[in-house]
Amino acid sequence: MGARLGAAVRELVVVLAMALTLSFIVKSFLVQAFFIPSESMQDTLLVGDRVVVSKLTPGPFDLERGDIVVFEDPGDWLSPTPEASRGPVLDGVRDALMFVGLLPDTSEGHLIKRVIGLPGDRVQCCDAEGRLLLNGEPIDETPYLKPGVSASDIEFDITVPDGRMWVMGDNRSDSSDSRFHDPGGTGAKGSVPLDLVVGKAVVTVWPFDRMSGLSGHDEVFTDVRAPGTHSLAPPGREPHTS
Repeated sequence: MGARLGAAVRELVVVLAMALTLSFIVKSFLVQAFFIPSESMQDTLLVGDRVVVSKLTPGPFDLERGDIVVFEDPGDWLSPTPEASRGPVLDGVRDALMFVGLLPDTSEGHLIKRVIGLPGDRVQCCDAEGRLLLNGEPIDETPYLKPGVSASDIEFDITVPDGRMWVMGDNRSDSSDSRFHDPGGTGAKGSVPLDLVVGKAVVTVWPFDRMSGLSGHDEVFTDVRAPGTHSLAPPGREPHTS
């Protein structure tokens, strides 16, 4: 009896160790779950949602305009807020489960936004109809913008530097995104280094009644020209020809 019990315990330990190792590998190289703490991506993502992020983008798969990405804080985008403690034991268990990927990451060091501009893209706000221009083409962001929110209340005209991306929240009136971190108005500070991208958010998994895939809304960017082929005219004006 004792021998059988000992064998069963050893087998259970091995199975648990293998499961934890597999979970850690999956989290490190394939997918990771994240918790949504703010309203910046409403109505696409709500406070309390859990999303799964694919770490294959960027990497084997290219990052595209419209993708929703999780990235590390580029520096001072987030205000430090102490995480509520439940005691050293429970905190340790929580941190361990997040480390191996069995709990969604609630770290304050990550943000989630939508990619609007990629390296070389010129992003402007706004034309006479209040739309963003991307490489000179107005884009209709209705499919993902929070209803009643304008494309941007802040005017800007930037070109995304090499190796960086321009990101904005879907709830533009409550999103501290690239617009708010670019004091020079050049795109150099407000854009995010691509090497800080953790991955692309692909699905909402919690709560169950909101479980669904997350779209990059390719149709919004279909007519956008390649970088460097756009007009240099100010927003809302056509270039003069003679």
